[in-house]
Amino acid sequence: MSIKGETREKTRIDIREPKRYRVIMHNDDFTSMEFVVEILMDIFHKNAMEAERLMLMVHESGKAAVGSYSYDIAVTKIQAATARAKEEGFPFRLTVEEA
Repeated sequence: MSIKGETREKTRIDIREPKRYRVIMHNDDFTSMEFVVEILMDIFHKNAMEAERLMLMVHESGKAAVGSYSYDIAVTKIQAATARAKEEGFPFRLTVEEA
C-alpha cells in the first residue's frame, strides 16, 4: 500500500561466501617429520592422528593440501609456519592456491 508521494527504494543485498584457498605443503629432504607434525598441530589445528596422516601424504606424494581458508587466513598460516621453520633452520615450503 503506497501513500501518495512516497517513493520506495528496493535494495538488493548480495552476500557471498569469500573464496577459499588451499594451503599446500611441499616435501623436502631436510625438514623433519616431527617438525611437520608439530606445525600441523600448532598452526593448522590438526589432531595428532590427522597431522601424522597429512605428514605422510606430503612425504609420499611430494605435496598435500593441509587446509582450506579465506585468503588472509591462508597467508597468515603460511607466514607463521615459514617463520617457525626459518628459526629451526628448515627450508620448509608452503604455497596457496584457489580452491
